[in-house]
Amino acid sequence: MDLTVTLQPHAHRLALFGPQDRNLRLLREMLGVQLVARDGAVKITGPSDAVGKTASVIEKMQQMLRDRDQLDTGDVHEALADAAVETDVGMTAEGGVDVYARGTRITPKTEGQAHYLDAIGNNDLVFCLGPAGTGKTYLAVAMAVSALKRGTIKRIVLVRPAVEAGEKLGYLPGDLQAKVNPYLRPLFDAMHDMMSFDQLKRFMVNDVIEVIPLAYMRGRTLNNAAIILDEAQNTTASQMLMFLTRLGHHSKMIVTGDDSQIDLERPEQSGLIDAARKLNRIDGIAVVRLNRQDIVRHRLVQSIVEAYGGDGRVGRPASDAEPVTRQTP
Repeated sequence: MDLTVTLQPHAHRLALFGPQDRNLRLLREMLGVQLVARDGAVKITGPSDAVGKTASVIEKMQQMLRDRDQLDTGDVHEALADAAVETDVGMTAEGGVDVYARGTRITPKTEGQAHYLDAIGNNDLVFCLGPAGTGKTYLAVAMAVSALKRGTIKRIVLVRPAVEAGEKLGYLPGDLQAKVNPYLRPLFDAMHDMMSFDQLKRFMVNDVIEVIPLAYMRGRTLNNAAIILDEAQNTTASQMLMFLTRLGHHSKMIVTGDDSQIDLERPEQSGLIDAARKLNRIDGIAVVRLNRQDIVRHRLVQSIVEAYGGDGRVGRPASDAEPVTRQTP
């Protein structure tokens, strides 16, 4: 679909587009459209919903310029968020999850996965526990990418504890990014299904997508973000408390883990199990458990999980009762 937006006379093109067309490039990346500026107008090309959203954002940016002389990236994100409020139908499983990859929509494969996506859409903090292959991480990343595309968040923060195989980051070769990459590989793999490599690289360079070990989260407050903690079964209770208190305004936090694969010396001290048990009845927090019926990997994975004892839970279960999804009224 093509749409041409006429620029208002008062809107100075340099201020609207930003230095070296920085604001236009941000709109291209965030909304997945092509923009061509010529003769006092902007031609927008792309999917119909994205084109309409882009036109709305440009109009809001022009309105901002009535009261100021220039726009920075924060103003562009504000315009994106305002337009998202007007057009967003919520992050739900209905119709699938829209991501950046053209023609790709992520859809739940099981009833449990659909419940998980709905829980993310309706709560600011979601815990998801379940065995390997149930889509815990993949679906969390899909919902975060979808929110970023719609402009309801400004950034995605991907977090993992680095305790596998009993090694510490300092023993690994390379700089911080090289040390962290092996632990965050599953998150990168999911991202690559939802956007191009070049787009992912640009987002990371611009800190739109940030990957960080859990130890580096202390002292931060994350606003307007989707924050995903993966492999959370390997956190301690104190680490989990530190992470959960990073949640800022207008943010969503998703915590995923497999409590049958705890690498801590004392599995019963897992912060994931502790938090899910303590917080599962608080409004605005959802605890979702997926089981072997939700496994969507190779058919043998379900058989392997079953052979190792059903869902293979180690330590105390997250809750003595069925998981409860509670929503803020």
